[in-house]
Amino acid sequence: MRWIPRLAIGALCVSLAACASSPTGRQQFTLYSDEQLNQMGQQAFEQYQQDMTVVGGAHARYAQCIADALVAELSGRDRDYNWQIRVFQDDSANAFALPGGYMGIHTGLLDIATDQNQVATVVGHEMGHVVANHANERVSTQSATQVGMSVLSSVAGLQGPQGEQMLGLLGAGAQYGILLPFSRRHESEADVIGLRLMAEAGFDPRASVTLWENMQAASGGQPPVWMSTHPSQGQRMAGLQANMDDAMARYEQARSAGRQPNCPRPS
Repeated sequence: MRWIPRLAIGALCVSLAACASSPTGRQQFTLYSDEQLNQMGQQAFEQYQQDMTVVGGAHARYAQCIADALVAELSGRDRDYNWQIRVFQDDSANAFALPGGYMGIHTGLLDIATDQNQVATVVGHEMGHVVANHANERVSTQSATQVGMSVLSSVAGLQGPQGEQMLGLLGAGAQYGILLPFSRRHESEADVIGLRLMAEAGFDPRASVTLWENMQAASGGQPPVWMSTHPSQGQRMAGLQANMDDAMARYEQARSAGRQPNCPRPS
């Protein structure tokens, strides 16, 4: 039955002409305007700063230096986002990006990412989510899946305990068959975009693999890949290695052009 939500998405994509392409050429399904998503991103970022402790000083300058070097390699609309980055006091090895260019990185991740190149891997990855419009694609897919489930319920007359059980099973099928794989695809795509971007800015792309080795050593048990919103560390490292030759060529070209970031790590 997993074809039903997919069919709903396909029908909506055709009827609303909401298909676009990501920076890697992958077809995307988006329903919302940039203005809508960017406004939500700004509001969420402001709320996050109210709820969390923002770290200033050397940590803030470190993150800003790296982000500035990466933003400088963007062009067109991508460079015009309201790019902002904040460091938040939190022991979890986490970072995030919101529509509009709002980014956050936790102090716990800065402990694992031991130099500017590894941090650039994280920040470039988060920027990849923004420039690839992943948030729009994500919420659009969720909306279309909900519409498909609602239509199916009406057409099939799924009511009562038996109907509720069937809808629950269909919901699980949509979750694991569409929504989670979509998120894994986003993560892998952001890895590739971030790898290219960090290399073009003059950060060593080989540090991306080192970062994930550090993450793998620091992480505990993980859910099965098919139930996870992220690829496994092994899958991520394999994907990065597969794109490393191209990234190294971009890196060497950037270094030859004088792009050599120097962002001192806080002691």
